[in-house]
Formats: sequence, structure tokens, C-alpha cells
Amino acid sequence: MDQARTTISKIFNGEPRSYTRFNLTQNMEGENSQVEMKLSSDMDEEVEANGVGENMKKHNGPYYPSKLSQRSPKTICCIVIGILLLFISGYLIGYLSHRSKNNTKDVTCPDTVDNIPGIPDAPVFMDWSDIRALLKKKLTASNIKDTLREFSSANHQAGTSGDEQLANNIVEKFKALRMTQWTDEHYVKIVPTSSNNRVLFRGNAVGSTEGFLAYSAARTAEGPALYAHYGRPEDFRRLEDMKVNVNGTVVLVRAGKIGFAEKVANAERLKASAVLIYPDLVDYKINDDTALFGHVHLGTGDPYTPGFPSFNHTQFPPARSSGLPNIPAQTITIKQATEIMKKMGGQVSHDWRDGLLRDVNYNLGDNRDVITVEVNNALTEKKIHNVFGVIKGYVDEDQYVLIGAQRDAWGSGYAKSTVGTSLLVELAKTITNMIKNDGLRPKRSIVFASWSAGEYGHVGATEWLEGYLTSLNMKVVSYISLDGVVSGSDSFKASASPLLYDLIESTMKQVSFPGDETKSLHEQFSASNWEKSIIEPMRLFDSIYTFQTFTGVPSFSFRFTSSSKQYPYDTLEDTEKNLDRYTFDKTLKLAKAAGEVAGLVTLRLVHDHLIRLNVAKYTNIIRNHVSQIRSKVESLQGSGRLPNNLTMLWLLSAQGSYDRAASTLLTSIHNSDLGDLEQCRILNRRIMRVEGTLLSPFVSPRETPFRHILLGSGEHTLAALLDHLNAIKEGLESADVDQFKNQFALATWTIQGCANTLAGEVWNLDNQI
Repeated sequence: MDQARTTISKIFNGEPRSYTRFNLTQNMEGENSQVEMKLSSDMDEEVEANGVGENMKKHNGPYYPSKLSQRSPKTICCIVIGILLLFISGYLIGYLSHRSKNNTKDVTCPDTVDNIPGIPDAPVFMDWSDIRALLKKKLTASNIKDTLREFSSANHQAGTSGDEQLANNIVEKFKALRMTQWTDEHYVKIVPTSSNNRVLFRGNAVGSTEGFLAYSAARTAEGPALYAHYGRPEDFRRLEDMKVNVNGTVVLVRAGKIGFAEKVANAERLKASAVLIYPDLVDYKINDDTALFGHVHLGTGDPYTPGFPSFNHTQFPPARSSGLPNIPAQTITIKQATEIMKKMGGQVSHDWRDGLLRDVNYNLGDNRDVITVEVNNALTEKKIHNVFGVIKGYVDEDQYVLIGAQRDAWGSGYAKSTVGTSLLVELAKTITNMIKNDGLRPKRSIVFASWSAGEYGHVGATEWLEGYLTSLNMKVVSYISLDGVVSGSDSFKASASPLLYDLIESTMKQVSFPGDETKSLHEQFSASNWEKSIIEPMRLFDSIYTFQTFTGVPSFSFRFTSSSKQYPYDTLEDTEKNLDRYTFDKTLKLAKAAGEVAGLVTLRLVHDHLIRLNVAKYTNIIRNHVSQIRSKVESLQGSGRLPNNLTMLWLLSAQGSYDRAASTLLTSIHNSDLGDLEQCRILNRRIMRVEGTLLSPFVSPRETPFRHILLGSGEHTLAALLDHLNAIKEGLESADVDQFKNQFALATWTIQGCANTLAGEVWNLDNQI
């Protein structure tokens, strides 16, 4: 009322006034709406007899002349009516305000429940404890059992009708959930069946060879047999120490420890003529005539479209991956390996005598033990399908967590693909149900992906990544793999980006151990140092390796497994019955626990304003590598093998830059209002760029696809720098000081570039290097 009287007095007394212009703007990204108030003194206007000034300026708001005497009777009437309306409005506002104060109940929202400030009718975000309880309640073993039954099939090899039928079933599931769904097609070269491959020992055929290794060189080779344990670099070094020459031999190695492709590449590097791989009884508990399948491409994706997608081959010239072997490789059964090794001569490998049959000597072989390997694999171009469905986020829709599972298998592939595919569908159903019925509102999107041709080296996933690499760079928050998540019950292992370690540990504390509900997974499986107990190095054959090292997406894979015998992946014994035997009939309980792990990690990454990736985890990893490099460089300089003008100053400075940038970011997070969406978006952009900037920009994605300098493979990595220093120390021919200096400089700047990105905008950078 006082305000109304003052306004009336000013109008009638002709006092100078100011006008106020209100600019109400709605921020579409979720900020608070702002009221912009602009104040300006009125200007004296020259007016003519009709009361309208010739030079009156236009304003966005109403304009009032300076004196009442200059207004016409009609204008005065309008002003009076306006004053009356103001008076009535003021009275009503005062009345309603007084009534509201008397009748409003005291409602206090929990601190952890957030909504989007500034957006009308914004969704209220659930408390994390409620989300966790809902997922545990709604992801049930009975539902998983039904889905497992629905997606089980005897044959769904990539490119077959069985694989396509499963893809169509997943599409229908996503449609029924009203998810936005789509598929993409790729034309890739694979080996649908073996082509009469043969193995001869001393001129005689050794049983049947039903198994095969895709992408082996298709030719015949022979040479004296040589047993090389697992075919690891250290195994071949041991042979060299024993003065055993690998050149021209047919190397016989066990499956396990490293991938098939790595075994063949190690043997080819030493000029072996062929490789035979068998499953030893020390590692596997399978029938002695069980065939083994796999591939030997030292890479991922279609090896005939290296570095680019296989959407349409006609637009690309013929190409061949440098990771393809030039020697034949073939799998044999336990029975065939036993027959060969019983007759082999040569030195006895006492350290490697721990498998097959107790009456079989693990001899290294001699020149009389000639083996002939004939490989006739026929490559065929097949169309494969990847299937996608998305649950869109309510705030940052264009940022998403990707969760995927391999769909194909050599046979039934129950543990390799059926469990993961079923969990993918069940998680989509569960989270959709939580949104529809319980008010879950994920801030970011969740993309569910079903990949094909995983058995040939994650071909479907890699081709998709190659096709959309540039658009995925700043959109995918993380990738979570469901491949092979259950293959045993007495051990839990994971491989992941260090950025995800803290989130993985906290998730393990929130999921109950299936064998004892009173314990968490963390309590059951973690020793005094949980990282050493749980985390494994990321390997080339890991389903997340391409996402992590080629695309720069923080990734996570895990599994319940057996600590004694290796599960019979890559064989036709990967069945429901055998999986139940390995899990002691706890497959469903373990699958539910695995679903909770993947679901909680996914939901946490799409729930919080600030993405839960800890950039400080790379600080110690970089520091440890740099420390080892420094020690070796100074040692070699002391012995004169490296020039003294090679300085560690710049690498140490780059390491320090990353350390400071990570610490500064953590301080900024600590001092920020994490309920402020725009502030979190700024921080999230810096966090999400870290992994991608650890990919070396100085190597070709086509020639050196796994560009991550800490987790990848190639001459650009910090691990390769250490190997190069060791080669210089030993005086090997491969040691090139100039090449080392070049790689040393490029690695230094990659770390510095990552630090610069983490530090934020260019005006915040400490450009000391």
C-alpha cells in the first residue's frame, strides 16, 4: 500500500522518476531464470500542443512524460484506472501472502535430493540410497532366468541367421520399452567355418582339426616341433637362454595367460614357421577332444578395413591390417597335443612340466619331430548388425554412459554372450521401469548396445567406434562391458580406467556377495589392498581395450570367475550346464550381483551433477613411469650409452604440470557449489577430456590404433620407452638412440597436453614448457 501511495504522489507531483525494464530469460540448460533490471532517468522531452514530442525516443518498456499538465484528459483517465488496478492488485497480493504464511506446512527436502533450478516443472531427482534399493529390488533372479531362457540358442555365430534373430529379438524388446532404438550394419570379412585344415606329425595326420583360428595365414608350413610353454615373451627368452633357436620351427604352446594373436606374433617375431595352440589340462577342465576356436589378428575390428569403418567397402581401396600374421596358426585338442608330445625328443623342460598327462614328458623337441600345418580358412564377407537403444537423460541428454554386450558366439556361448546379452536387456527393462513407476530421472542418457562379431576381435564394436569416433569424443562418459561377467564364483576381477577405480570400489561395498548376504563384494574379495586384489592389467583381448586405448573412453569390465581352472571359453563346452558346474549352481545369483554392479556404476555416472571420475588417479601412475625412465636414463648416461644432453627436465616438468592441474581441479571441486548445474558442466568438460588427451596425437590411428600412452601398445607408450632403454642397455640391434629421443619428446608433450587440458581455459595455463 505504501508503494502505491508513493507512486501516486510522484505522478501527481511531477517528480523526476526512473523506469524499470524487466527482462525475464529462461535458461534452457537448467540455470536459474534471471531478472535483469535496467534503471534510467527520464529525459525532458520537448512537446508540442498535442503533448507528443517530435524527438521522443523509443523504449522497450512504457514511457511516461515528465509532467501531468502535459497529458490529455484521456491519458489522465487511463492513469487513474491504472492506479486503481495497482491498488487492488496490492491488496490481493498482501491478502494471499498473509494467508499463505498461516497455512504453509514446514517441508524440508533431504540435502541429497536435487532438482533443476530455474526450469518450470523440473523433475525432482531421487536420493541415491533410494535408487540403489530400487535397483536391488527390481533386478530379480527370476526375471533374469526368464530372459536367459529367451536368449539362449545353440548357434548364433556372427553373420548367421541365429545371430540376426537374436538382434531382432533385442530390437523388439527395446521397442516394447518405448526406447529410441536403431541398428547399424557392417560388411566384414570373417571365417564362417574351417576349410579342411590339417596337422601332420612325422608325416602322419594327427586326428581331426575341427577348431580354427580366424585370420591365420592360409598356407602350408612345416618345421621341427618346439614346445614354448604359453608363448609369452619371457617363455621365448628362456628358450634363448637355453640356446634353443626358434627360427623355422613349428611352435607348440598352451592356451591362456595371453591372447592367441599375441602368441602367434611373438613366435613370428622370432621367425617361427607356424604355431599350434592347445588347451592344457593344467588350465582347462574339458574333454580331451574338445575343439578350440579363436582369431589371431593382433588388433581389433575388421583387419581388412584398418582404422576406418566397414559400412561400405566399395569406397575404400584394398587394405590389410599390419596386425595380421604371415604364418599359419591352428588349434589342436588335448588328445592331439598329447599324441605329439609323447613322441617328441630333445631337452626336457623341467620348469614347464605341470600339465597334460603325468606320463608325458614336456620335451622341447628336436629336428626329427617335423610337424606340417596346413590352413585353408576361407574368408567370407558377411553382414553383421549392432543394435542400440537409449534412455534419454533429463538434463545433459547429449552425454551418455554406454553399456554393451557381445551377442555372437562360436556355439551356444552361454557364459561368453548369453549371460551378458540377457543382463543388457534386463537392465534396460529395470531402469525403464524405475523411470516410469518410481520417478527416476537420470541426468544423462544411457545407451544400450548389442555387438556382433565379438569372437573375431570385437569387430562390431570397433567398426562402430571407427565410424563415429569424432562425434563420440566428448559425449561418452564411460563404457561398461557385460561380456563374460560370470564364469565362476570364488574370485572377482576387474579391469578399468584408473579414473573409475574409486567408483568401482564404492560400488563393491554396496553389492552383497551372493554366497553370504551379510558380506559385501568388497569384504569378500578385497584384501588389505583392494586394487592389487581386484584390478587386472587391461589386455588386447579385453572387451573394453578398444574403447579405452583407441577412443579414449574411460571403460570398465569385470567378472566373477574361478581361481583354479579357466572356464572353457572359445569352445563348444561353453554351455548352461557347464556354467552351473563352475558356479556351483549359483549362476542366477551371480548374474544378479553382476547386474547390480553394472547397474549401480551406470546409474551413479548418470545421476550425479559432477561425474564421478577421479583424475588424481593418474598422478601416481604417471609419476611411477617417469621415475623408472629417469632412473634408467641416468644409469645409461653414467655408462656412456646415452648422451648427456638428453635431459629429464621437460618430462619431469610435464609430470609436475599434470600433478598440479589435477590438484587444482580437486580444489575447485571442493570449493564449488555442486548443486550449480552450470558450474558442474564446466568441471565435467575438463574431467571428460582427460582420457582422450592421453591418446598420443603423434601416431596414426590406422597404423597405431591403441594410442593411449599409459594403457595402449606401440612405440609411443611410456612402457615402450622403458623397453627401448633396456634394449640400449643390452646393446641390441633394435636399440636406436635417435628414435628413443624422438619418442621421448613426443611422450613428454602428450603428458603436458593432457595437463593443459585438465587445467582448463587457456588463460589458466601455466605455460612453462
